[in-house]
Amino acid sequence: MKKIIIFSTLLFGVNLTSAQDLESVLLAGEDANLLLQNYLNPVAKGIMTGMNNGWYSTAKSHKKLGFDITFGVNAAFTPDKDQMFDFISDQYNFVSVPGGRTQLPTVLSKDDTETALTANIPYQDGKTKAVTFNFPGGVAKDLPVNAVPSPFVQVGLGLPFKTTVKLRYVPKTEFGSDVNANLIGVGLQHDLTQYLGLIGKLPFSVSLFGAYTSANVNYDIENSTATSAVMVTNGLAEFKLRTWTLQALGSLDFKIMTFYGGLGFNGGTTTFDIKGDYVLEYQVESSGGQGQEDGYRNRYRSYRFKI
Repeated sequence: MKKIIIFSTLLFGVNLTSAQDLESVLLAGEDANLLLQNYLNPVAKGIMTGMNNGWYSTAKSHKKLGFDITFGVNAAFTPDKDQMFDFISDQYNFVSVPGGRTQLPTVLSKDDTETALTANIPYQDGKTKAVTFNFPGGVAKDLPVNAVPSPFVQVGLGLPFKTTVKLRYVPKTEFGSDVNANLIGVGLQHDLTQYLGLIGKLPFSVSLFGAYTSANVNYDIENSTATSAVMVTNGLAEFKLRTWTLQALGSLDFKIMTFYGGLGFNGGTTTFDIKGDYVLEYQVESSGGQGQEDGYRNRYRSYRFKI
């Protein structure tokens, strides 16, 4: 049975994507990390891009106690090169693709075909733990456009010394019975025009801006019926995003319009945690796949993947 994992709300830069039974990838052993990195990478990049964008519309700071409330939306479109990833067999220790397929879909691919992967993990006395599992396809066909949207609401408040503090915030909010999300972001913008003498009299502004944003999305994983090889108790998928940006801003501020831009550095980290109790069942095989024995079960708790 396919299952939709919602990694987002429609608010504050946490974005809508989906995936199918990602816990099955745990059967790949140590190779699961690389598989999930490649699969989720496009949406992680899209989310982080959205979280770092839309902070400013001018380089001019508010007067003391001046404020603004901004509603907006960013969209990070998925380039064709990020819809598939190369499956390079030499990078994997245990996993192979029957049939020799060399490319697999990412989560934002239009190819929604599941791919059967085979894992053969060394066991003991020359034997291996073998299993075949389905690697999920993409979900782009289920989205209005193949992009990662980032709607947001933001408040800015003027402080002394021509400095503006900005806040993005959403408390922990439940969406349905399985998903909850929260986000907080803080930015600081300091006007440099005040130090430029006569230039400060022109409708031209320059400033420095920095921001940090943290978002968490949790999804309850129910016991999977997609494969009998994975059994889940108290399963939880946790998506954590941490982004930061530092930029120099410039703007021409006229009465009816503003031209603005920025140049700087964006960064961020993403981790995907799969928590809970997982029993993974393999078939034990002797060398060459002959002489199958009773199944072998691994019991684990908690996995962390950096994306």
